[in-house]
Amino acid sequence: MIKSMTGYGKANLSKNLREYQIEIKSVNHRYLDISVKMPRTLSYLEEDIKKVVSSKVKRGKIDVFVTFENNSTEGKDIKINTEIAKIYINELKKLAKQENILSNIEVTEISKYPDVLSIKTTQDDDAIKQEVIEVTDMAVDRLINMRQIEGKKMVEDLLARIDVIIGKIKEISSLSTGLIEEYVVKLEGRIKEILKNQEIDQARLAQEVVIYADKCSIQEEVTRLDSHISQFENLLNSDEAVGKKLDFIIQEMNRETNTIGSKANNLEITNGVIDIKTEIENIREQVQNIE
Repeated sequence: MIKSMTGYGKANLSKNLREYQIEIKSVNHRYLDISVKMPRTLSYLEEDIKKVVSSKVKRGKIDVFVTFENNSTEGKDIKINTEIAKIYINELKKLAKQENILSNIEVTEISKYPDVLSIKTTQDDDAIKQEVIEVTDMAVDRLINMRQIEGKKMVEDLLARIDVIIGKIKEISSLSTGLIEEYVVKLEGRIKEILKNQEIDQARLAQEVVIYADKCSIQEEVTRLDSHISQFENLLNSDEAVGKKLDFIIQEMNRETNTIGSKANNLEITNGVIDIKTEIENIREQVQNIE
Protein backbone atom coordinates (compact mmCIF):
# COMPACT_ATOMS: atom_id res chain seq x y z
CA MET A 1 0.00 0.00 0.00
CA ILE A 2 1.26 3.49 -0.82
CA LYS A 3 2.28 5.90 1.94
CA SER A 4 1.63 9.57 2.54
CA MET A 5 4.68 11.76 3.08
CA THR A 6 2.98 13.44 6.04
CA GLY A 7 3.34 11.75 9.41
CA TYR A 8 4.59 11.77 12.98
CA GLY A 9 6.32 9.21 15.16
CA LYS A 10 7.52 9.32 18.76
CA ALA A 11 9.32 6.79 20.95
CA ASN A 12 10.87 6.70 24.42
CA LEU A 13 13.50 4.38 25.86
CA SER A 14 14.91 4.03 29.38
CA LYS A 15 18.01 1.90 29.97
CA ASN A 16 20.57 1.96 32.78
CA LEU A 17 19.22 5.30 34.02
CA ARG A 18 19.66 6.77 30.54
CA GLU A 19 16.52 8.38 29.13
CA TYR A 20 15.92 8.83 25.38
CA GLN A 21 13.11 10.42 23.40
CA ILE A 22 12.92 10.56 19.62
CA GLU A 23 10.31 12.61 17.72
CA ILE A 24 10.08 12.44 13.93
CA LYS A 25 7.94 14.71 11.77
CA SER A 26 7.64 14.44 7.99
CA VAL A 27 6.05 16.51 5.21
CA ASN A 28 6.10 16.24 1.43
CA HIS A 29 9.29 16.94 -0.50
CA ARG A 30 10.61 16.03 -3.94
CA TYR A 31 13.49 14.05 -2.44
CA LEU A 32 14.58 12.66 0.95
CA ASP A 33 15.84 15.44 3.20
CA ILE A 34 16.67 14.48 6.81
CA SER A 35 17.47 17.04 9.50
CA VAL A 36 18.52 15.97 13.03
CA LYS A 37 18.48 18.16 16.12
CA MET A 38 20.20 16.57 19.10
CA PRO A 39 22.34 17.28 22.20
CA ARG A 40 26.00 17.95 21.52
CA THR A 41 26.99 14.86 23.52
CA LEU A 42 25.25 12.69 20.92
CA SER A 43 26.32 14.60 17.80
CA TYR A 44 28.61 11.75 16.75
CA LEU A 45 25.49 9.64 16.14
CA GLU A 46 23.84 11.93 13.57
CA GLU A 47 24.80 9.81 10.57
CA ASP A 48 23.68 6.62 12.31
CA ILE A 49 20.25 8.16 12.96
CA LYS A 50 20.00 9.25 9.31
CA LYS A 51 20.86 5.71 8.16
CA VAL A 52 18.06 4.24 10.26
CA VAL A 53 15.56 6.72 8.83
CA SER A 54 16.70 6.42 5.19
CA SER A 55 16.57 2.61 5.36
CA LYS A 56 12.78 2.80 5.77
CA VAL A 57 11.74 6.20 4.35
CA LYS A 58 12.44 7.09 0.72
CA ARG A 59 10.91 10.57 0.26
CA GLY A 60 9.92 13.55 2.37
CA LYS A 61 11.28 16.37 4.51
CA ILE A 62 12.13 14.58 7.76
CA ASP A 63 12.84 16.41 11.03
CA VAL A 64 14.25 14.31 13.87
CA PHE A 65 14.37 15.67 17.44
CA VAL A 66 16.49 13.81 20.00
CA THR A 67 16.26 14.31 23.78
CA PHE A 68 18.82 12.61 26.04
CA GLU A 69 19.28 12.58 29.80
CA ASN A 70 22.05 10.55 31.41
CA ASN A 71 21.38 9.85 35.10
CA SER A 72 23.69 6.88 35.21
CA THR A 73 26.71 6.89 37.55
CA GLU A 74 28.68 4.80 35.08
CA GLY A 75 31.82 6.57 33.94
CA LYS A 76 31.41 9.49 36.34
CA ASP A 77 34.44 10.42 38.45
CA ILE A 78 34.44 13.15 41.11
CA LYS A 79 37.75 14.96 41.59
CA ILE A 80 38.74 17.40 44.36
CA ASN A 81 41.51 19.84 43.57
CA THR A 82 43.19 19.83 46.98
CA GLU A 83 45.79 22.43 46.01
CA ILE A 84 43.16 25.02 45.12
CA ALA A 85 41.16 24.06 48.24
CA LYS A 86 44.23 24.72 50.43
CA ILE A 87 44.69 28.13 48.86
CA TYR A 88 41.06 29.02 49.62
CA ILE A 89 41.46 27.80 53.24
CA ASN A 90 44.73 29.70 53.84
CA GLU A 91 43.32 32.90 52.39
CA LEU A 92 40.16 32.60 54.46
CA LYS A 93 42.19 32.04 57.62
CA LYS A 94 44.26 35.14 56.86
CA LEU A 95 41.10 37.14 56.37
CA ALA A 96 39.64 35.86 59.66
CA LYS A 97 42.83 36.78 61.56
CA GLN A 98 43.05 40.24 60.01
CA GLU A 99 39.41 41.02 60.68
CA ASN A 100 39.41 39.25 64.07
CA ILE A 101 36.53 36.94 63.19
CA LEU A 102 35.99 33.24 63.75
CA SER A 103 37.46 31.04 61.03
CA ASN A 104 34.84 28.33 61.15
CA ILE A 105 35.58 26.83 57.75
CA GLU A 106 33.30 24.00 56.59
CA VAL A 107 34.48 21.49 54.00
CA THR A 108 31.12 21.60 52.20
CA GLU A 109 31.46 25.35 51.81
CA ILE A 110 34.97 25.04 50.37
CA SER A 111 33.69 22.47 47.82
CA LYS A 112 31.32 25.05 46.40
CA TYR A 113 34.12 27.42 45.39
CA PRO A 114 35.15 27.49 41.70
CA ASP A 115 37.47 24.74 40.46
CA VAL A 116 37.55 22.89 43.80
CA LEU A 117 35.12 20.14 42.80
CA SER A 118 34.78 18.70 39.29
CA ILE A 119 32.87 15.78 37.80
CA LYS A 120 34.41 14.03 34.84
CA THR A 121 32.15 11.82 32.74
CA THR A 122 33.25 9.20 30.25
CA GLN A 123 30.17 7.73 28.55
CA ASP A 124 29.89 4.28 27.00
CA ASP A 125 29.61 5.39 23.37
CA ASP A 126 28.91 1.90 21.99
CA ALA A 127 26.07 1.20 24.42
CA ILE A 128 24.53 4.63 23.84
CA LYS A 129 24.80 4.16 20.08
CA GLN A 130 22.86 0.89 20.21
CA GLU A 131 20.22 2.44 22.45
CA VAL A 132 19.81 5.47 20.17
CA ILE A 133 19.47 3.22 17.12
CA GLU A 134 16.88 1.12 18.97
CA VAL A 135 14.67 4.07 19.97
CA THR A 136 15.07 5.69 16.53
CA ASP A 137 13.92 2.48 14.88
CA MET A 138 10.81 2.46 17.10
CA ALA A 139 9.99 6.09 16.23
CA VAL A 140 10.45 5.48 12.49
CA ASP A 141 8.09 2.47 12.60
CA ARG A 142 5.42 4.63 14.23
CA LEU A 143 5.98 7.35 11.63
CA ILE A 144 5.57 4.79 8.83
CA ASN A 145 2.41 3.43 10.44
CA MET A 146 0.82 6.89 10.38
CA ARG A 147 1.97 7.45 6.79
CA GLN A 148 0.37 4.13 5.79
CA ILE A 149 -2.93 5.07 7.42
CA GLU A 150 -2.94 8.37 5.55
CA GLY A 151 -1.91 6.56 2.36
CA LYS A 152 -4.89 4.19 2.63
CA LYS A 153 -7.29 7.13 2.80
CA MET A 154 -5.59 8.70 -0.22
CA VAL A 155 -5.90 5.49 -2.25
CA GLU A 156 -9.65 5.35 -1.58
CA ASP A 157 -10.03 8.94 -2.77
CA LEU A 158 -7.83 8.44 -5.84
CA LEU A 159 -9.67 5.29 -6.95
CA ALA A 160 -13.00 7.09 -6.63
CA ARG A 161 -11.71 9.89 -8.86
CA ILE A 162 -10.29 7.37 -11.36
CA ASP A 163 -13.74 5.75 -11.57
CA VAL A 164 -15.23 9.14 -12.46
CA ILE A 165 -12.63 9.57 -15.22
CA ILE A 166 -13.31 6.07 -16.61
CA GLY A 167 -17.03 6.87 -16.78
CA LYS A 168 -16.37 10.15 -18.59
CA ILE A 169 -14.07 8.43 -21.09
CA LYS A 170 -16.82 5.93 -21.97
CA GLU A 171 -19.30 8.78 -22.50
CA ILE A 172 -16.87 10.68 -24.71
CA SER A 173 -16.05 7.57 -26.78
CA SER A 174 -19.75 6.96 -27.39
CA LEU A 175 -20.34 10.58 -28.38
CA SER A 176 -17.31 10.53 -30.70
CA THR A 177 -18.61 7.50 -32.59
CA GLY A 178 -21.96 9.17 -33.09
CA LEU A 179 -20.28 12.29 -34.51
CA ILE A 180 -19.00 10.40 -37.54
CA GLU A 181 -22.47 9.03 -38.30
CA GLU A 182 -23.92 12.53 -37.96
CA TYR A 183 -21.23 13.89 -40.27
CA VAL A 184 -22.06 11.32 -42.97
CA VAL A 185 -25.75 12.27 -42.90
CA LYS A 186 -24.99 16.03 -42.98
CA LEU A 187 -22.42 15.64 -45.77
CA GLU A 188 -24.78 13.63 -47.95
CA GLY A 189 -27.51 16.22 -47.44
CA ARG A 190 -25.17 19.09 -48.33
CA ILE A 191 -23.93 17.31 -51.47
CA LYS A 192 -27.49 16.58 -52.61
CA GLU A 193 -28.38 20.26 -52.26
CA ILE A 194 -25.37 21.23 -54.36
CA LEU A 195 -25.72 18.55 -57.03
CA LYS A 196 -29.52 18.67 -57.14
CA ASN A 197 -30.50 15.70 -59.28
CA GLN A 198 -26.97 14.62 -60.17
CA GLU A 199 -25.66 11.31 -58.90
CA ILE A 200 -23.46 11.40 -55.77
CA ASP A 201 -19.90 10.09 -56.18
CA GLN A 202 -19.88 7.48 -53.42
CA ALA A 203 -16.09 7.01 -53.64
CA ARG A 204 -15.54 10.75 -53.10
CA LEU A 205 -18.05 10.73 -50.25
CA ALA A 206 -16.27 7.80 -48.58
CA GLN A 207 -12.95 9.61 -48.95
CA GLU A 208 -14.29 12.72 -47.21
CA VAL A 209 -15.71 10.61 -44.42
CA VAL A 210 -12.35 8.88 -43.91
CA ILE A 211 -10.54 12.23 -43.77
CA TYR A 212 -13.02 13.60 -41.24
CA ALA A 213 -12.98 10.41 -39.17
CA ASP A 214 -9.17 10.55 -39.06
CA LYS A 215 -9.19 14.16 -37.89
CA CYS A 216 -11.73 13.70 -35.12
CA SER A 217 -10.92 10.12 -34.08
CA ILE A 218 -9.89 9.89 -30.43
CA GLN A 219 -9.50 6.11 -30.32
CA GLU A 220 -5.72 6.22 -29.99
CA GLU A 221 -5.91 8.79 -27.20
CA VAL A 222 -8.59 6.80 -25.38
CA THR A 223 -6.53 3.60 -25.67
CA ARG A 224 -3.44 5.32 -24.24
CA LEU A 225 -5.56 6.94 -21.53
CA ASP A 226 -6.95 3.53 -20.55
CA SER A 227 -3.39 2.17 -20.41
CA HIS A 228 -2.22 5.03 -18.15
CA ILE A 229 -5.19 4.46 -15.85
CA SER A 230 -4.35 0.76 -15.60
CA GLN A 231 -0.72 1.57 -14.72
CA PHE A 232 -1.88 4.13 -12.17
CA GLU A 233 -4.16 1.62 -10.42
CA ASN A 234 -1.42 -1.03 -10.35
CA LEU A 235 1.04 1.40 -8.74
CA LEU A 236 -1.47 2.20 -5.99
CA ASN A 237 -1.02 -1.39 -4.77
CA SER A 238 2.78 -1.15 -4.70
CA ASP A 239 4.82 -1.26 -1.48
CA GLU A 240 7.54 0.85 -3.09
CA ALA A 241 7.90 4.64 -3.24
CA VAL A 242 5.85 5.39 -6.37
CA GLY A 243 5.00 9.08 -5.95
CA LYS A 244 7.25 10.24 -8.78
CA LYS A 245 5.93 7.54 -11.15
CA LEU A 246 2.35 8.47 -10.35
CA ASP A 247 3.11 12.12 -11.02
CA PHE A 248 4.58 11.24 -14.43
CA ILE A 249 1.52 9.13 -15.34
CA ILE A 250 -0.79 11.98 -14.36
CA GLN A 251 1.11 14.29 -16.72
CA GLU A 252 0.64 11.78 -19.55
CA MET A 253 -3.08 11.43 -18.75
CA ASN A 254 -3.43 15.19 -18.89
CA ARG A 255 -1.63 15.31 -22.26
CA GLU A 256 -3.97 12.71 -23.82
CA THR A 257 -7.00 14.52 -22.41
CA ASN A 258 -5.82 17.81 -23.94
CA THR A 259 -5.50 16.10 -27.32
CA ILE A 260 -9.03 14.74 -27.03
CA GLY A 261 -10.22 18.26 -26.20
CA SER A 262 -8.50 19.70 -29.28
CA LYS A 263 -10.34 17.20 -31.50
CA ALA A 264 -13.72 17.78 -29.89
CA ASN A 265 -16.42 19.05 -32.26
CA ASN A 266 -19.17 18.67 -29.74
CA LEU A 267 -20.16 20.64 -26.64
CA GLU A 268 -20.88 17.50 -24.63
CA ILE A 269 -17.41 16.12 -25.42
CA THR A 270 -15.84 19.44 -24.43
CA ASN A 271 -17.72 19.39 -21.11
CA GLY A 272 -16.61 15.80 -20.55
CA VAL A 273 -12.99 16.77 -21.18
CA ILE A 274 -13.30 19.60 -18.64
CA ASP A 275 -14.65 17.14 -16.06
CA ILE A 276 -11.74 14.77 -16.68
CA LYS A 277 -9.18 17.56 -16.42
CA THR A 278 -10.76 18.69 -13.12
CA GLU A 279 -10.40 15.20 -11.66
CA ILE A 280 -6.84 14.88 -13.00
CA GLU A 281 -5.89 18.14 -11.29
CA ASN A 282 -7.38 16.92 -8.01
CA ILE A 283 -5.45 13.67 -8.36
CA ARG A 284 -2.24 15.55 -9.16
CA GLU A 285 -2.56 17.54 -5.92
CA GLN A 286 -3.00 14.32 -3.96
CA VAL A 287 -0.08 12.62 -5.69
CA GLN A 288 2.27 15.42 -4.58
CA ASN A 289 1.98 14.03 -1.03
CA ILE A 290 2.64 10.37 -1.91
CA GLU A 291 6.03 8.90 -1.05
